[in-house]
Amino acid sequence: MTDKRDAILSVKNVTKTFEGIRALEDVSFDVKSGHIKALIGPNGAGKTTLLNAINGIMSPDSGHIHFLGHDVVGHSADRVAGLGLSRTFQLIRMFTINNATVLDNVLLGAHMQLKPTLFESIFSRGKVNKAERKACDRAMELLRFVGLEKAADAAPGSLPFGNQRLVELARSLMTNPKMLLLDEPASGLNDTEVESFTELLRSIREKGITILLVEHNMKLVMNIADDIVVLDFGKKLAEGTPQAICANPQVIEAYLGTTQTECRLEP
Repeated sequence: MTDKRDAILSVKNVTKTFEGIRALEDVSFDVKSGHIKALIGPNGAGKTTLLNAINGIMSPDSGHIHFLGHDVVGHSADRVAGLGLSRTFQLIRMFTINNATVLDNVLLGAHMQLKPTLFESIFSRGKVNKAERKACDRAMELLRFVGLEKAADAAPGSLPFGNQRLVELARSLMTNPKMLLLDEPASGLNDTEVESFTELLRSIREKGITILLVEHNMKLVMNIADDIVVLDFGKKLAEGTPQAICANPQVIEAYLGTTQTECRLEP
């Protein structure tokens, strides 16, 4: 179990019910600062619901969620983001209004620091001040980091699916997060893209950014996660290292099944 003193995120006895159905039931775990923690489980296990509770999209019925020592239950998503918690979504969200470019989409990640002038500069094409020029430089730096600097002026919808996910990741990094919540970021990526994305996650961790990752790609999970939480029907089924999760009979029966061959670590 993670030492509470090292935990950047602590989820304690979180329960959430929808129309009499318990999506989450008494879920508890910690995420150690600087680690990558994976959250896995079958469809409908409650993974996205838990991310929504953590970043303030919804409040749990009971339980506590502490981020950097702050109890964030009941706080808005904007307020939680202001503490340094950023989020990507399973369904990609690209902005295209007023011919917004890839660079514009990344710049939207700076809205906490620059609103409302940022939106004026993007959607009205007005003059930019020093802070906005600094934000543009930072956005280009992040596009270089994810390998998309040459696509800065492109329409986001013109990019391949995998590259759109990288734009969303760059936008999340634009908030200068202390922690990222990633909801199935490898969904729809081919094997080569998954390998590149795995290295990108390692680079993000090397920058000191903590990651909570919801993902179905077991090869990625087993080779990137420091430890793993398994949910099943809204309950925590298991928690441990990738090696321990791979060897857990309950996890194999409930989730891994025939995909157990992917439950291995690279040498």
